[in-house]
Amino acid sequence: MIARLLAAVVLMAASAATAQPIDRQALVSRHNVSLSKVDPHAPLMIGNGDLGFTADITGLQTFPEQYSDLAPLLTMAQWAWHSFPNPKGYTEASSLRTVDVPGRGRLPFAWMNQGLEANSNPADAWLRENPHRFSLGRVALTIKDKTGQAANFSDLSDTRQTLDLWTGVLTSRFSYDGEPVVVETRVAGGRDTILVAVRSPLVKAGRLGIIVRYPGVSAKLNPDPSDWAHPDEHRTVEVASSSGRVVLSRRLDGTTYGSTIQAAGAAITQSGAHAFEITSAGDSLEAAIDFDRNGGAAPPISFEQATAVADSRWRDYWTKGGVIDFSGSTDPRAVELERRVVLSQYLMAVNGSGQVPPQEEGLFSNSWNGKFHLEMHPWHAAHFATWGRPDRLERSLAWYVSHLPAARAEARKRKVSGAWWPKMSGPEGRNSPSSISPFIMWQQPHPILMAELAFRAHPDRATLDHYGALVEESARLLATWPLWDEAGDRFVLGPPIIPVQENHDPMVTLNPAFELEYFRQGLITAQSWRVRRGLARDADWDKVIAKLAPMARRDGLYLAVENDRDLWVKSASERCRGNALEDCPNRDHPSFLMSYGLIGSERVDRETMRATLRAVERDWDLRQTWGWDYPMVAMTAARLGEPEAALDWLFKPQKNNQWGVSGMTPRVHLEQFLTPSQYTGEGGSDGPGYRRAAETYFPSNGSLLLAVGMMAGGWDGSSGHAPGFPREGWVVRSEGLRPLP
Repeated sequence: MIARLLAAVVLMAASAATAQPIDRQALVSRHNVSLSKVDPHAPLMIGNGDLGFTADITGLQTFPEQYSDLAPLLTMAQWAWHSFPNPKGYTEASSLRTVDVPGRGRLPFAWMNQGLEANSNPADAWLRENPHRFSLGRVALTIKDKTGQAANFSDLSDTRQTLDLWTGVLTSRFSYDGEPVVVETRVAGGRDTILVAVRSPLVKAGRLGIIVRYPGVSAKLNPDPSDWAHPDEHRTVEVASSSGRVVLSRRLDGTTYGSTIQAAGAAITQSGAHAFEITSAGDSLEAAIDFDRNGGAAPPISFEQATAVADSRWRDYWTKGGVIDFSGSTDPRAVELERRVVLSQYLMAVNGSGQVPPQEEGLFSNSWNGKFHLEMHPWHAAHFATWGRPDRLERSLAWYVSHLPAARAEARKRKVSGAWWPKMSGPEGRNSPSSISPFIMWQQPHPILMAELAFRAHPDRATLDHYGALVEESARLLATWPLWDEAGDRFVLGPPIIPVQENHDPMVTLNPAFELEYFRQGLITAQSWRVRRGLARDADWDKVIAKLAPMARRDGLYLAVENDRDLWVKSASERCRGNALEDCPNRDHPSFLMSYGLIGSERVDRETMRATLRAVERDWDLRQTWGWDYPMVAMTAARLGEPEAALDWLFKPQKNNQWGVSGMTPRVHLEQFLTPSQYTGEGGSDGPGYRRAAETYFPSNGSLLLAVGMMAGGWDGSSGHAPGFPREGWVVRSEGLRPLP
């Protein structure tokens, strides 16, 4: 009785609280990031969605050696792509191999069928590596002792650093040789410019300045694409200069871009083949370092005006989007969840809202040569629409619209209609050669889901007209790729196909659970679009909707794929521990849960899904999951009416679900056969059998926002306030959220 009364009081408080506007600045600012020493895994980031800048404890990129090899200090832009020379003229055709596809004959795929490590085809290697992202430059402090020698990091004291999330300003303080130094760093709003303000008596003494260096591109590429060892392999040319201003042209092989350094009242001098130093005779120094994708000169800048615009753009971001406030909750996890949510909103604005789909490490570092993985796009960016910022999603959604002709051509190669979207690609849209990528298909419905989210944000004719062809062509692919199974009186998916859970042989896999429901849901949504546009329903699509095979079951549990009937026969410990990873079916993404959690398929039987969730909790090898799996499973628990389970999944104490001081989560790989002496490989150890593969993995942040936004804002068919949160212990106040379909 008392528990029910307490729950009622909390619910009443939450309902009353929603009537009061949330103090957004207080909410955001209480999660500002403050450091007093170097965290080698977490250099802080600033950015504007198109340009990202990773800074050390000085506020610039002065001491990169203080950070993990997996946390390089980079200046990355969504538009900054480079390719090594291609003297042999490799094209996509150089990597294609024909594969027997039942019912369609032999079709071309960019398949490295020997596997990535064993592959020896030079065409595959070049096509996989190119194009790739690169770092535009390094902006650092020059700190000198009284004899003119460079300071060591150990000479700094009283280091303090704060990232003001409300304005996107990074303020760094330290002392050197008894003198204070204050550095403010921003990325401009609406232009690719780093804004730096330095205040210290050391500036006037000639012992403190700023240096801008421009690197080449390393053949290693991952995680740091910068090459500082071969200055003769790239060019930096001064094309114009005037008082406090230098315009440069940069060339790396066939890639060119411009950089303009502006510092009113300061001296800018060349101090190396690719280095320029900025000094001032006053006690302060203000500099703007601009990068131009077209190779041009930046227009003159007013530093004061540029900083005001940068600050106001961040305030605009926080003021107009969705927010969730958990203050007043008694559950001890509430403060941490609010911190993760706010920091994720910041990080995704920096790394996930650019003009092309983001890579998994965003603008922080390179993985997979900086290419983006389209199957991950909604986990990066779909939350922008449900959190009241659909324009941030639509910036990268525009990439699909522009690439429709190429996607149609890809579909024709596979003897189907519509648009075929690559899995791993650069901005050119070519599928990278891989032993896995060519057969992954769950990215195909993504444009329909994301266009639907855009329409729900702006349900008007303009949205329908803008994305109508994208939805239509994507749906045609979904309707023509499934094959008719005469004996089963049904349409089937695969082979060849690799599901979300990538540990399946593409040549034998049949009817992966999530893909079946996602293809079908995509067609249902596309039919709605036809009706909205005044068109008749497509009869062929309706046939696939009616006859697409259902998810396979055994013993009251959903299976990952139809052809593996023994998924739940033995537990994860029986099937995996001590065996090779490829022998463990109970690992990687438990993607069958997405059929309910992410898309809410009406064909899902709730009790079967509930039992399957219990089986995952009991028998899944959680050592081998990824950061977005935990919010994804939480979404399933929430739709099943199990909010406590949803929260438990958000807080699973697993290696890939750790949240650092900056809000970033690592990407950790299980190295099952390493000896203890080998655990410290590249990036260091995360415990016996684990190795860090990256210091951050942004699908974790995007999926958290999608899940928590759904738990607080609801989904189609949900009812009540914050339906994904428990009534006891939680006060959930939210603004600007939209329900998930």
